[in-house]
Amino acid sequence: MRKETQKLLVLSLLGLISVNLTAQQKAKKDTIKGLDEVVVTALGIKRQDKSLGYSTQTIKSGEILQTQNNNWAQALEGKVAGLKIQTAGAGPLGTSRITLRGDISMNMGNNGALIVVDGVPLSDKKTGTGTSAYGAGSGGDLPIDYGDSFNSINPEDIESVSILKGPSASALYGSRGSRGAIMITTKSGKTKKGKIQITLNSYSSYDTVLKWPDYQYEYGQGTQQKDKNGNYYYSYGASPDGVNTGSTSSAFGPKFDGQYYFQYDPAIEGQSLTRQLWKPYKNNIKDFWRTGATYSNSLSVDHSNENTSFRTSLSYLKNEWMMPNTGFNRLNASVSLDHKLSSKLKIGTKVNFSQTTSDNLPATGYNNQSISYFMIFQNPNVDLEWYKPIWKKGQEQVDQIHPFSSYIDNPYLIAYENLNSTNKKILTGNINISYQLAKNFDVYYKSGLEWSNEVRTQRRPWSSANYLKGYYREQYIRYMDLNNDILFTYKNRFGDFGVTASAGGSIRYYESTISDYRAIGLNKAGLYQLSNAASLDNRLPKPNDTQVNSMYALANFSYKDMVFVDVTARNDWSSTLPRHNRSYFYPSVSSSFILSDIFKIKSNDLNFWKLRLSWSKVGNDTYNYMLDKYYENSVFSGSVESPLLYPNPDLKPEMITNIEGGMDFTMLKNRLTFNFTAYQINSKNQSIVIPVLYETGYNKRIINSGELRNRGIELTLSAYPVKNKNFSWNINANWSMNRNKILSLPDEFQGQPYTMASVGGVVYYNAVVGGSLGDMYGYGLMYSPDGQVIYGTDGLTAKPTEVKKIGNAYPKWRAGLQNEFRYKNFTVSFSFDGQYKGMAYSQSHHKMSEQGKLTHTLAGRDNPGGLIVGQGVVQNPDGTFSPNTKGIPVSTYYGDYYRRANVETNSFDTSFIKLRDARISYSFPKSVTESLKVTDINLALFGRNLWMWTKFPLFDPEAATLDDSTITPGVEMGQLPTARTVGIQLNVKF
Repeated sequence: MRKETQKLLVLSLLGLISVNLTAQQKAKKDTIKGLDEVVVTALGIKRQDKSLGYSTQTIKSGEILQTQNNNWAQALEGKVAGLKIQTAGAGPLGTSRITLRGDISMNMGNNGALIVVDGVPLSDKKTGTGTSAYGAGSGGDLPIDYGDSFNSINPEDIESVSILKGPSASALYGSRGSRGAIMITTKSGKTKKGKIQITLNSYSSYDTVLKWPDYQYEYGQGTQQKDKNGNYYYSYGASPDGVNTGSTSSAFGPKFDGQYYFQYDPAIEGQSLTRQLWKPYKNNIKDFWRTGATYSNSLSVDHSNENTSFRTSLSYLKNEWMMPNTGFNRLNASVSLDHKLSSKLKIGTKVNFSQTTSDNLPATGYNNQSISYFMIFQNPNVDLEWYKPIWKKGQEQVDQIHPFSSYIDNPYLIAYENLNSTNKKILTGNINISYQLAKNFDVYYKSGLEWSNEVRTQRRPWSSANYLKGYYREQYIRYMDLNNDILFTYKNRFGDFGVTASAGGSIRYYESTISDYRAIGLNKAGLYQLSNAASLDNRLPKPNDTQVNSMYALANFSYKDMVFVDVTARNDWSSTLPRHNRSYFYPSVSSSFILSDIFKIKSNDLNFWKLRLSWSKVGNDTYNYMLDKYYENSVFSGSVESPLLYPNPDLKPEMITNIEGGMDFTMLKNRLTFNFTAYQINSKNQSIVIPVLYETGYNKRIINSGELRNRGIELTLSAYPVKNKNFSWNINANWSMNRNKILSLPDEFQGQPYTMASVGGVVYYNAVVGGSLGDMYGYGLMYSPDGQVIYGTDGLTAKPTEVKKIGNAYPKWRAGLQNEFRYKNFTVSFSFDGQYKGMAYSQSHHKMSEQGKLTHTLAGRDNPGGLIVGQGVVQNPDGTFSPNTKGIPVSTYYGDYYRRANVETNSFDTSFIKLRDARISYSFPKSVTESLKVTDINLALFGRNLWMWTKFPLFDPEAATLDDSTITPGVEMGQLPTARTVGIQLNVKF
C-alpha cells in the first residue's frame, strides 16, 4: 500500500489527479483530474469544481511567476479562454483593461471584470490627467499611465487566481460582478510539520524593443524642392543653393548619394559655414532608447501549527525603463494571520501595502511633448547627438535646442525636463471572523478596505512646445472603498441529499477626492512651485461618494454527489439611482450533472463527463450624480459653472441576462481533459449619454436605452502525451470566440448611428442596430463598381462625404497554447498565443507615410519628374470610368493617400502570433540543498515577448490608446514601443 500511495502522490504533483489520503481514495475510487479541485467563487466561498454549474478556470502561483513582469496580470494573457488583458503601450506600469467574454456596455470604460483580492473587491479606480491622446498643437498636456491597484499587487504573494468568467459565476457580487470576476487569493502561511519556512526570490530582467516600424534611410528631409538648375537640393536656412528646405517634417528631399549641402551645425547652432556631406543617421531614433532593466528581491516567512498560520513578506522592485530617465520603484509588504481561538471561533486578517514611486513616467499620445511625436517627426538626415545639450548656449532652462521645428520638443528635454512623478500608496486588507453557532450552522463576518493616497506632479519647462513660459501641476488623489459583509450558513446532509443554504447582506461605501493645482506659466524659469505661478488654476475637490446596500441568499443542493443545483438571489439599493428605482432584484440558477456517474460509465477511454447549465440576471446601477443638477467647480476662485449634462431623475438599473451551458470531459486514463462552453449575454436599459441642442443650455443628457447581445464559445484542453518517472510533457490549449450584436438603440436616433466614442476626431465607434461594439467608422476611399479606387481629375483620391465602416477592433477569435516539459530536475516551458483578424487605426503610420518616413513610400521616387500616377480610375462626366493618368508629385500623392482622415488606408489587420513567454529552470538535487542546509534551490532563465509574427506595420498589433484614463482598443495614437524581456531568477527556500 505504501508503494501505491507514493504513486498517487507523484501523480498528484504532476496535476493529473486530486488526492485526499482517505481510505476510499487509496482504493482509487476517485482519481479524476479536477474532481476535488477547490475553486474560490463569489464572496470568497470555496467550492469543489465538480459542483459548479458555470465555467471557471484557476491559475496557480507557479504559472504567474514563470516570467516576471512589471505588470504580473500580463502573465495571464493567452492562458484563459475568453480573457483579454489589454494595455495601451504607454510605459512601464502597464495599466490593464481586463475583459471577460467581450464588451457588453456602450461605455468603453465600463467593460472591465471585477477584481477581488481575498474576498475584497477593488474599486478599479483610474484617474487620468484629463487630456486626450490626440492633442498636437492644442496647447494642452497629454495622458500618462500612472498604473492601478491591480498591477501593484506583489505576484510573490499570490497563491492562485480563479477566473469567474460570466455573470452566472459572479452574480453574488451584484453590479460590479456583471462582467465576470478575477478572484485573487494570497498566501496564508501554511507550512509542513509546523516548521518556519523562509523564501527568498530574486530576479533581474532586461528589456529591448520588440519591433520597430520599417523606417527608410534612402532619402532625407525635404519636399521635392528643386534648385535653379532643376535638381533636388537641401538647405538649412536660405543659402547660395536656394531657399530654406530644412523646416519641413517630411523626408521627400534628395537621395543620399554623396552630395554636400548647407546643413545644421550644432557647434554654431545654425547653418554650417560650408557644405557638409549629405548622409543618413540610421540609428537616430533607435539609439535614443536603451536596454531597460528590472531588479526585484522578495523575502517571505511562513509558519503554521494546529491553531495558527502566519505569513509576512517584503518585496522591493526597481525598474529602469527603456526610455531614458523613466521607470519606477515599488515596495510591497504583507501580513496574513489566521487563528483558531476555540473549536467554534476563528479569526483572520490579511493586509497588503504597496508604495509606487517614480521621478518620471513617460507620457503617451500624439502630442508635441511626447516622445512618440518626436519619433514620428525625426528626419533621416538628423543626428540624435545634436539634441543632447538640450539647452542653447547660455540659455539653460530658458530656450531649448529644437532646430528643425519649434513645435517639436527636444527628445532629451522630454526625458529629463518634462517630468511626471508619482508617489502612490495603496492599502488593502480585511478582517474576518467565523463562529459556529450550532453543529451545522455558522456565521461569517468580513470587513474589507481598499485605500489609496497618491501625489502627482507634472513639470514643463520654459520653451516647451505647448507651454512657452512653463507649467507645473500638483494632484492629490485619495479614495477609499469599504465593504462589510455578513453571511449565515447552514450545512447538512440527509441521506443522499446535501444542502448548504446561506443568507446575508453587505454595505459598500466608496468615496474619493481630487485636489488639482496648476501653475500656468512660471515667473522664474526652472522653479517648479505653485508660488512661482504666473497664473494659478486651483480646482478644489468636489464630493464623489457612493453607497450600495445589499441582501443576498444562496442555496446549494446535491444528490449522491452527482447532481448539483445552485440558486442565488440578491437585492441591491444603490445611491446612484432615484428612490423609486433604487431597489432592484436579480436571481440566478446553475446546475451540474456528473453524467459519468449518472449513467455509470466506467471506461479507460472516458473517465469523467460533466454537464453544466446556468441562467442568471444581474442588475447594474449607473454613474454618480446623474439625478439632479450639480454645479461644477470653476477655474475662477470662488465661482462655479453650470453643468452641460442634463440630469435624469428617472434612471433605471441596467439588467444583464446570461445563459450558459457546457461540458467537461476527462479521458484516456485521465491524460486528456476537455472543456466546452457556450453562452449568451443580453444587456438592457444601458445608461447612454446622448447629445441635445445647445439652445437648451446643455449639450448632452443621460437616458436608459439600448440592448446588446454577446454570444460566444470557449474551448480548453489539457493533456499529458508523455508521462513517466523521469519525463513528462504537459499541453494546455484554449480557443475562444465572441460575437456581439446591437439589438436596439434609443428612439432619438431614428435609425442613425450612435457615436459611443471617438479618437483623434477621425475614428468613430458608431453603434448601429445590427452592428457590433468595436465597429470602427471613418472616411476612406471611393471605389468603382469593379472595385478600383476612384481618383479626381487632379490626380488625388476622390473624397467621400460620409464615413463608412472600416472594420472592427475586436478579433474573430483568440487562442493560446502552453507546453511544459519536465526531465528529472529540469523544466522547460513556453507559451504561444494569438488572434485572428481585428483592425486597428495607426496615427503614426498616417503621419510617417504622409512625411515619407517608411519604406513603402520609396515607390515612385525615381519616376521621371518625381511624379506618380495612382492606380485606379477617373469618373467621366457621363458616369463611365477610365484609367487614371494624372501624375502628381510623390510627396503630394502620399500625403493625400495616407492623410489622417483616411482611416481606411491607415488601418490594418491585427492578426498575430506571439511567443508570449518561455522558461528553462533547474531544481537542485537534495545532495546539494542538504549540504547547503536549505530546503530547495531553483534557478531559471526566462523570457517574454521573444518573437512575434504580424502584418501590423507599427510597434504592436495589440494596439490601444490611453485617452485620459480610458483604454480604447483598436487605435494606435502615439503608442510607445513594446518590450522584449529576458531575465534570470533564483528562488531559495530555507
